[in-house]
Amino acid sequence: METVIPCVLMRGGTSRGPFFLGGWLPADPAERDRLLLLAMGSPHALQVDGLGGGNTLTSKVAIVSRSTRPGCDIDYLFAQVSVDRATVDTRPNCGNMLSGAAPFAIDEGLIAARDGVTPVRVHNVNTGAVIEAVVQTPGGRLTYEGDARIDGVPGTAAPVRLNFLDAWGAVTGQLFPTGLRQEQVDGVAVTLIDAAMPMVLMRASDFGLRGDETPAQLDGNAVLLERMERIRLQAGLRMGLGDVSGSVIPKPVLVASADTPGGLALRSRYFTPRACHRAHAATGAVGVASAFLMAGTVAHNCGGPPVLPGFRTVRIEHPSGAMDIDVELDPDGGVVRAAGLVRTARKIMKGLLYVPGHYVLAGAEAVRAVA
Repeated sequence: METVIPCVLMRGGTSRGPFFLGGWLPADPAERDRLLLLAMGSPHALQVDGLGGGNTLTSKVAIVSRSTRPGCDIDYLFAQVSVDRATVDTRPNCGNMLSGAAPFAIDEGLIAARDGVTPVRVHNVNTGAVIEAVVQTPGGRLTYEGDARIDGVPGTAAPVRLNFLDAWGAVTGQLFPTGLRQEQVDGVAVTLIDAAMPMVLMRASDFGLRGDETPAQLDGNAVLLERMERIRLQAGLRMGLGDVSGSVIPKPVLVASADTPGGLALRSRYFTPRACHRAHAATGAVGVASAFLMAGTVAHNCGGPPVLPGFRTVRIEHPSGAMDIDVELDPDGGVVRAAGLVRTARKIMKGLLYVPGHYVLAGAEAVRAVA
């Protein structure tokens, strides 16, 4: 017996994966996660029997529904499906996949498009944060075509502006979960921050690195990966996240001064967490840029500017290029008020997904279970 459900494959930012309406999947989380593992072909290094691409960036799932939260338009649940283990992690958000959530919702009729642009208030179910996504809808029709270009993705597409409104401490309850902007973990100076994504920021120089190494060079350094994972596990406990050995948060990040004279720029290598991102997570870039502007963090120690209130644009340099993050600090310059960036998305295909086994689907929107 197999289960047949609708599925839309989309690229969101520098990530890719299937998008589902909530009613297309089982309501029970455990049953839903079993289905997602089969759908993606996990656990298997190549994910040859599913939709996954054999990489953490292409083993992601977005689940979208009409919002149950007042003042929001849609609920967006992100799921990171492990490539080589039978685990599905719904604790983190993913800003890259998030960039596809509002276009998907408009495409599927959850939201009516306005003429020009359509702002969509997205409730991220994973963290409880609210993000405004501004989608291009000329003439009241959704378009994926445009002139926006993001590093790590070929060609151009319509811009999707993501405005993070209340992502500060969304997971742990505090921007700096331990109350410190810098501390020592396993003999290394770190900043433990929860700004759009819980992260462990570390200086590349403290590991004998420049910070411009390629993902392949970093992934091939077993001693480095083992040391960072040891630090990450201890950081998870300090941040109140408990045992994070089976979770992808907090994310470890190596930062270094950028080669941009006089500019607001920082070099970053973001881990997912056991491999270096080929570009950079959007949520991670928001947190790194925020830390760069706040005194006392390891990121600010890497050439951070004088602390000033208001909006400033920080360029985060990553293995595939760079991305610009707009960050607003409060009048005292010590707390993040908002942050935003531009991503793009593309609808790749829509069809029916065939999954081995019988699953009780959540609602009448699902197609059918067939023998």
